Amino acid sequence: MDKAIKDEDVEVLINDLLEIYGYDFTEYSRASLSRRVSRLQALDKFPSFAEFRYKVRSDAAYLKRVVEELTVNVTEMFRDPPFYKVLRDEILPVLATHPFIRIWHAGVSTGEEIYSMAILLHEANLLHKSLLYGTDLNPAVLEKAKKGIFPLDQMQRYSENYIQSGGISDFSVYYTANYNKARISEFLGERMIFSTHNLVSDRSFNEFQLILCRNVLIYFNRELQDKTFELFDNSLELFGVLALGSKETLKFSPLEKKFKLVNPNEKIWRKIA
Repeated sequence: MDKAIKDEDVEVLINDLLEIYGYDFTEYSRASLSRRVSRLQALDKFPSFAEFRYKVRSDAAYLKRVVEELTVNVTEMFRDPPFYKVLRDEILPVLATHPFIRIWHAGVSTGEEIYSMAILLHEANLLHKSLLYGTDLNPAVLEKAKKGIFPLDQMQRYSENYIQSGGISDFSVYYTANYNKARISEFLGERMIFSTHNLVSDRSFNEFQLILCRNVLIYFNRELQDKTFELFDNSLELFGVLALGSKETLKFSPLEKKFKLVNPNEKIWRKIA
């Protein structure tokens, strides 16, 4: 089991990342950061925090790995199939009434969810009039997302998720297998724009009909969650939709009254004011 690092060491690391590299983790959950730093220290076999800190401060290349570990989200295609079923049955028919559809995946990670969305849009005959924005703090995961290449041994599970979400095709039509890799069909990526964006410090950059930010806010403290909700509110058009992860909620936030829960079983809200 990974040995937890001291609270003061977490603060020192947060300060280093901000002062030297400009990465702002000041409002991230300390418990989450502590777990992830402890895990990284154990994985990379640093005997002490001091040696780990020296490596972070002196090796910009290693910093990439640190940021990836601190921000990475567990993700898969059609994760939580009932969520995608609601998107398919209740949200896309409303989006279809718009002449053009803009969707933002905030915290897109390695891209599994944005490709899932593209498949939904394709099957609803909406992809041609949609633009999907995928943003993340971490440039390394964005590069992976752009490539749309995933381990072939994950496709069986993704296919099962897809079927449970109401998929209408054979999932294998959406990728080509090459040795141990699966490359997602290029036409799905043609409607995507990937860019670095920091939910902590960057502003709204467009107006969207749908924003998805799933299983990212659980790593933020309450103050940063509220700040992020404000960013999403500023980025959503009236009656636009915000989708969160299963353990995340708009309840108790200052913006709660501006949104209405769309579906009692999924964390999907519509902006009503």
